[in-house]
Amino acid sequence: MTSLSRLRAANRRTVAAALADGPLSRADVARLTGLSRTTVSSLVGDLIESGLVSETSARGRPHKGGGGRPSVLLRLSVPVGHVAGVDIGHGHVRVAVADRAGSIVGEQVAPVAVDTRGTEAFDVAARMVGETQATTGVGALAAVGMCVPGPLDRTSSRVSNRIMPGWRGLDPADELGRRLGLPVVADNDANLGALAELGHGAGRAAGPAADLVYVKLASGLGAGIVLGGRLHRGSSGNAGEIGHVQVGEDGAVCRCGNRGCLETLVAAPRLVELLRPAYDEGLDVAQVLELDAAGDAGVRRVLSDAGRAVGRALADLATSLNPELVVLGGSLGRAASLVDAVRASIDRYAQPDTAAALQVLPGELGERAEVVGAVSLALTRASQT
Repeated sequence: MTSLSRLRAANRRTVAAALADGPLSRADVARLTGLSRTTVSSLVGDLIESGLVSETSARGRPHKGGGGRPSVLLRLSVPVGHVAGVDIGHGHVRVAVADRAGSIVGEQVAPVAVDTRGTEAFDVAARMVGETQATTGVGALAAVGMCVPGPLDRTSSRVSNRIMPGWRGLDPADELGRRLGLPVVADNDANLGALAELGHGAGRAAGPAADLVYVKLASGLGAGIVLGGRLHRGSSGNAGEIGHVQVGEDGAVCRCGNRGCLETLVAAPRLVELLRPAYDEGLDVAQVLELDAAGDAGVRRVLSDAGRAVGRALADLATSLNPELVVLGGSLGRAASLVDAVRASIDRYAQPDTAAALQVLPGELGERAEVVGAVSLALTRASQT
């Protein structure tokens, strides 16, 4: 595929994403996507010919031509069938089955020690997909999207052995695809969280052509970067790995092999560990969030320190990319003290005009963001077949 054809395919996806929330005129599509009206008209022609988009009158009836200049809107055509999204996290597998409009009809989650038991994680995921199909009465699936908890190398399609030692030599999409006998496409958790929040969560108001950074703060720390409505993965697939920004040359050794990475200071297990001496030995992330909401001074201090550190790294990223929105997700993304501290740090360290134009919001999808993003990835794959 040439660079021109790749650009055209990406623009078709941008137009389709603009129509995901409801019918629009061609002029509205051009305004929301930033594409020229001529380009939109050409892309819409392709989408109508392929059956993915149809024309309708403002009153909702199919447009059949005729005299006058009726108000014509574009809407996505919903194909028959279903897809599945699979979210493989560091400690769980979550599966959702959705119709071709993206509405989830069945979902389940199970605890799995994923990092050291890669083969078992794929076995569990395949079984759960089958069980969810059976309980919802869904027939054959058109495609499966999968979220993995680490960066995928764009050449080998594998996750780093340092970060996921139990996945050595495994191609995630191929492993699950062989078990299911279906086309599977995979991406990392932060990228799919970004995709989900852009289309279905906190980023919806920014529009489908938004510049957005989604930050997942959980057992690790990573970011998904959306530029002009498209995921930016980088040359090798490592774009957005802010958890591995070095903040101290003589710091703790990180799972990536470097020292002093930001993740070693602010990941959820590290923050819980810091707090345990002053609280119950059984303290967990859920309790930390409850204590933060209740105004506990000790918890708020630790979360604020973490938020300032994350915000410092995001300030440099924001100054370089000038996004309009930062969305904080993962298990810690809704901690008010952390969100406020990220905002304050960006205001202090980013270029002033960049900081003023930037919103910082907690994610709306919570722990389901990644599986929603995996469903979106599956829908994209299914539309290409």
